Amino acid sequence: MNYTVTNESVGFVEVLKSKFTAFLFPCDDVEIFKKRLEEIRKANPKAKHIVYAYRIGVNSKSTDDREPKGTAGRPLLELLNKKNLNNAALIVVRYFGGSELGASRLLRTYVASGVDAINKASIVEM
Repeated sequence: MNYTVTNESVGFVEVLKSKFTAFLFPCDDVEIFKKRLEEIRKANPKAKHIVYAYRIGVNSKSTDDREPKGTAGRPLLELLNKKNLNNAALIVVRYFGGSELGASRLLRTYVASGVDAINKASIVEM
């Protein structure tokens, strides 16, 4: 079974003063995703990283946005896959808190922010 979200939800995690805000929202078109990504970028000009993952129909994509390879976007995409969420996008905004987290903690924190957004979402079967 595939699921989707009906509205935008926001998750948040803070680790060593780094703040991770996750935006999970319904999205059935790549152009809609790009527009929302641009809105989030404009609203967060001082963010260190803005990573994302989406599953739209048969298309999926993720990016680490200069984080160490495989620590941000890919784990978010795997989270969407694991939850069978389709026509959904997850964008996480990171404000750097001054301390390096290390690859494994960074990965866990990005996933935790995504999980928080998913737990707050209204999810329906497609």
